[in-house]
Amino acid sequence: MSITKYLFFLLQILSRYFIIAGVFFLLFYVIYKSKWSYKKIQKIFPLAKDYRREILNSLFAIGLFALIPTLFFKNPVLKPYTQLYDEIAERGWFYYFLAFPIMAFLHDTYFYWMHRLLHTKYLYKKMHLIHHLSTNPSPWAAYSFSFGEAVVEVGIFVIFIFLMPLHKTHLFFFFLFSFLYNVYGHLGWELYPKGFSKNWFGRWMNTSVNHNMHHKYVKGNYSLYFLFWDRWMNILREDYEAHYDEVKNRQAPISAENKS
Repeated sequence: MSITKYLFFLLQILSRYFIIAGVFFLLFYVIYKSKWSYKKIQKIFPLAKDYRREILNSLFAIGLFALIPTLFFKNPVLKPYTQLYDEIAERGWFYYFLAFPIMAFLHDTYFYWMHRLLHTKYLYKKMHLIHHLSTNPSPWAAYSFSFGEAVVEVGIFVIFIFLMPLHKTHLFFFFLFSFLYNVYGHLGWELYPKGFSKNWFGRWMNTSVNHNMHHKYVKGNYSLYFLFWDRWMNILREDYEAHYDEVKNRQAPISAENKS
């Protein structure tokens, strides 16, 4: 294994984590904290020790995440057994773009059933409890996993490269999107518009409210990008849509100046 390659992927994932999660944290938890606090899904804020725990756990997980592409990319022993290809022209642009929604559905399905498994009594305590210490998550919680959960989470990367033909940029852009959605899910604010959870499109999309409820109540709402599996398995919390509406219908408090 090349140390140089490992450091390259480590720096790439670290940069993604601190830049994306950091920008959202800076905007919502520092700069506009007071102005936007009335819209926070859980109105209280985590403590500084919670942020430190989330970041520290994420650093350990990122160290593992960087190991997997190091093992498979340009590895003369392992790469021939994968379906990675070097030139986009080999499969064409139609397949290139088609692969992304397929990857999203596969990842969502993998995550849902893996997540349900991690919530079984034995595995929850051994592998998933660390993530759920964030009952009121922040953007820093996006990668806050135990070692065991990080191993399972990164398993989708291995499945992808053995299951379907992929260019290396598929993996870069897909996991960039995945992390952005993960940060949104742990943000603590809802970015989708009012009424989104009930319209023809939004009722099938996972939201920050939905995932925040999972962290708060532990059971129900197990999805990642979509709500297909939660709805099909009848395990979406019954109060989800009402809570979504409550968050989006909150009004900004009237300041003392405006009252006078």
